[in-house]
Amino acid sequence: MTDNQVLALQPDHIAELQQRYQRALANHGYSALLISAGATPVRYGDDQGAPFQGFGPFLHWTGLTGYEHAWLLIQADTTPVLWLYQPVDFWHATLQLPSEPWQQAMDIRYTANRALPPLPAETGQGEGLAVLGDPALLAGVPGDHNPVALTVALDETRMHKTDYEVACLTRANNIALAGHQAAAAAFADGDSEFKINLAYQQATLQRETEAPYHSIIGLNEHAGTLHYQYYDTTAPAQSRSLLMDAGVRYRGYCSDITRTYAAAGEGRFAALVKGMDLLREHLCNMVAPGVEYLAIHRKAHSGVAALLSASGLVSDISDEAMVEQGITRVFFPHGIGHFLGIQVHDVAGKPEPSPAEAPFLRLTRTLEAGMVLTIEPGLYFIPSLLEPLLKGPLAQYINTAILGELKGCGGVRLEDNVLVTETGARNLSRLTEN
Repeated sequence: MTDNQVLALQPDHIAELQQRYQRALANHGYSALLISAGATPVRYGDDQGAPFQGFGPFLHWTGLTGYEHAWLLIQADTTPVLWLYQPVDFWHATLQLPSEPWQQAMDIRYTANRALPPLPAETGQGEGLAVLGDPALLAGVPGDHNPVALTVALDETRMHKTDYEVACLTRANNIALAGHQAAAAAFADGDSEFKINLAYQQATLQRETEAPYHSIIGLNEHAGTLHYQYYDTTAPAQSRSLLMDAGVRYRGYCSDITRTYAAAGEGRFAALVKGMDLLREHLCNMVAPGVEYLAIHRKAHSGVAALLSASGLVSDISDEAMVEQGITRVFFPHGIGHFLGIQVHDVAGKPEPSPAEAPFLRLTRTLEAGMVLTIEPGLYFIPSLLEPLLKGPLAQYINTAILGELKGCGGVRLEDNVLVTETGARNLSRLTEN
């Protein structure tokens, strides 16, 4: 789908949001909603701030990730009003809004001041007005700030993606996949983590500050740190493995893809990656309306147990006992995934707490058509988790020789982004791969 085809879907998306938001406002006793885009806070004792990407509800409507100090006013049966901050500035370039179809669905105004523009008379005193945004930016703004019940209801409007949102998420996946393929080639050439990151950026044409999250690029044992945050500028003497978790933001929407590669000669680790890929495919095929996400997480642990047994890492204990006694949690300590959308870990995933068996699970819902989520099974060799296991009674089941061979590869994670359809699922992360 081309950019123009994606843009053609956005007016219908805005019309749908009008209906969803107005129902939520009416249900909670409000007649208007004011949304702040946010702004980057200046670091303490400095004149620099962090990269800015915008507040979720504002991006849900506009997709404008770079506009600080902007405001969006939503009222029943009224065209939304969008104020964009456009100062006269010789220090920085001023963002110019390209002409796009969605702008016909909004009353767009410009202001040269950071302060909140004058509100319409019916909302200017704050009666019936809810306001969403960073509390640090809402001082002096009339209305109820971040009302909890309304915020929860508006979060839930993001669970079921419109056609426009699915198109944006698909594009974000396709661009990221090109980056992952370039990164895999750099790994095969023996490049450092830093150069692998440069290859990814060059292929995606996305600056690091524009990415939805800091790319995780771990060679060898670094792959055993789940959110490894550094890039070595020097390649290791022998590159044995690469785990890369990286995405792209397109019109505000995020992809979140992980791939793991084994170097030539790493037959045992390559077999583990292959087994994990089969498990990933099986778990993705489980996605469908009416399926409990927790059931997919539990199936992932059963699959990890089977991999541990098949690889010879764990023996003389059944797969079921491995799960029950917590061995699989040592090797697979995180949840199977999360909602995906405007945020990488998108909102509304946990109407109830995670169960004790899966404390890090970010999604506890029964799946419904229109939801987009990640499926990301993993198997890692993490020293801080392995040490207690190897000192306890369960150590008798661990093959330390095989573990010693594999520890230097860090671990495996494979992650896809999956849309729940009316009849099953569509894997957005496999659409353009060979």
